[in-house]
Amino acid sequence: MPNSRPALLILQPHLAFLSPFLETDFTVWRFWEGPPLEAVSVIRALVVAGEFPLDKVFAESLTNLGLIACFTAGYDGVDLVWARERGLQVSHSPGVNHEDVADHAMGLMLASWRKIVVGDRMLRAGGWKPHEKLASPSLTKRHVGIVGLGDIGAAIARRCEAFHVQVSWWGPREKPEAPWPRADSLEALAEASDILIVAARASEETRGLISAEIIDAVGPDGLLINVSRGQVVDEDALIAALKAGRLGAAALDVFAEEPTPHERWAGVPHTVLTPHTAGATSAAVPQMVALTVENLRRFFKGEALVNPVVE
Repeated sequence: MPNSRPALLILQPHLAFLSPFLETDFTVWRFWEGPPLEAVSVIRALVVAGEFPLDKVFAESLTNLGLIACFTAGYDGVDLVWARERGLQVSHSPGVNHEDVADHAMGLMLASWRKIVVGDRMLRAGGWKPHEKLASPSLTKRHVGIVGLGDIGAAIARRCEAFHVQVSWWGPREKPEAPWPRADSLEALAEASDILIVAARASEETRGLISAEIIDAVGPDGLLINVSRGQVVDEDALIAALKAGRLGAAALDVFAEEPTPHERWAGVPHTVLTPHTAGATSAAVPQMVALTVENLRRFFKGEALVNPVVE
């Protein structure tokens, strides 16, 4: 086993594409090739997708672990209290793809609200009849509510203004600098919104935040969009509401389980679904790679991380 270069372990198989970028400077182990039992004492960093729950028992078996490097901006899969108690540093890749996620949210909104996906399927199935127009509601002057006004939520709000819709938001903390009004409560925002866009940061505090009651408040003519994390929405309640007609439509890029089982959505009406691709663009991914590599280099040199997670 090579000892000349510092060792790290990539946990998730979909991060395998990072290997060539890391192997120049580091000894790279890949978890899916078999638990690296012979390397537990030399692996000092984990490279992870921040949305996946980190196996703390396994992490504790790596006796010299010092860094958990989240390739993503999100780090909700990492127990920060646990990490801090064990002296583990945590890094992530923020401020890179929030504009791209906002673009995707707008795409989901248009695809669902203006029935673009429905029209595409109808045409391909030979169902286009000139005398039967596929009517959809106008977007102009509708009310869009945004849950969470971080980088993504603010980017969505700016885009919404170009569509001449009314924008308001709700989050647990006041933001006096925000030009959009803050609703008195999440319930009030949901009741007032034709379209509710979830862009809240995922945490244990926001798990199930979009409950059955909030979904019902959006109502049978409303649209719920989620570009946050699947855990923020009560997915069982969402599916039940769609099937019962208590919610008009849903457009989702994130799911409670990923990949989500395709059969789970069979027969669920009025949905537009994408496979967690909102932030995966040709511009954002290279920047996330660069930030991940730089954080690893700094850690192994004993320098301050460029993007530490600070709670």
